[in-house]
Amino acid sequence: MSEYCFGVDIGGTTIKLGLFNEDGVVLDKWEIKTRTEENGQNILPDVAESIQAKMEEKSINKENIIGVGMGVPGPVDKKGVVYNCVNLGWGQFNVNETLGKLLDMPVKCGNDANVAALGEMWKGGGQGYKNLVVVTLGTGVGGGIIIDGEILTGANGAGGEIGHIHIQDGELEPCGCGNYGCLEQYASATGIVRLAKRKLATVDKVTVLKKDTVTAKDVWDAVKFGDEVAVEVAECFGEYLGKGLANIAAVVNPEAFVIGGGVSKAGKVLLDYIQDSYKEYVFHGSRNAKFELATLENDAGIFGAAKLVLE
Repeated sequence: MSEYCFGVDIGGTTIKLGLFNEDGVVLDKWEIKTRTEENGQNILPDVAESIQAKMEEKSINKENIIGVGMGVPGPVDKKGVVYNCVNLGWGQFNVNETLGKLLDMPVKCGNDANVAALGEMWKGGGQGYKNLVVVTLGTGVGGGIIIDGEILTGANGAGGEIGHIHIQDGELEPCGCGNYGCLEQYASATGIVRLAKRKLATVDKVTVLKKDTVTAKDVWDAVKFGDEVAVEVAECFGEYLGKGLANIAAVVNPEAFVIGGGVSKAGKVLLDYIQDSYKEYVFHGSRNAKFELATLENDAGIFGAAKLVLE
């Protein structure tokens, strides 16, 4: 008789869910709204209700469910205890136990970026590698580190927070975390916009970029057409991110870096700027690390979550 599992990716706006068979094939996927009001107390009951409805729709018995894997936006330790998921309104509690009681089935939870990294290793751009770093370039910079096929969680689930590596002294604007000069401030979509606006304020060269409306996509589109100012912004971005990844490589010695998130839609041109800087700064033992683009996009989280319970 077939066995199944569910993969759940909880975001601040929507919750993505997937039904998988025991071979890791996604059979169905859907979304529900994330109800963050009242300190997010409705989130897990909503997840449980949605899973139970899907089981009824597909005529799947509870005995045939291996478990539920889940990624959440915050630190999670190996026991499933979350530590302040600010975007959800959650404090500290055990997600595995709470959702497990609602569903009466095994639950395994992890940090969303780490879980997405697991998904990319399993079914995405990281296939074939067991030691890799997945870098998510979106509004911020997220990261997931996989060592020998296992998520690097850390003492309380904060392992892999690569966006908050200190990369620049003298920064006057604070990062969202409260520190100054974090990698996220220069390599995220918002960071690229910051770099572009600073560049546009100091140069008189002809460019298609407009200071008041420039986006990260504008920068990369202009790079592809050889816009000189856009290329200078891309070089600055690459300098920061390449140096940051070289620092990470000195600690974890990965086989590969997998680059995902909205910024990665720029394609392989993005990798060229990162690799040039990376090779300049990296310790020789990690010089041959490969650079790949993520392929699962918004589904990385549900795939990784499923993998948590299929291991």
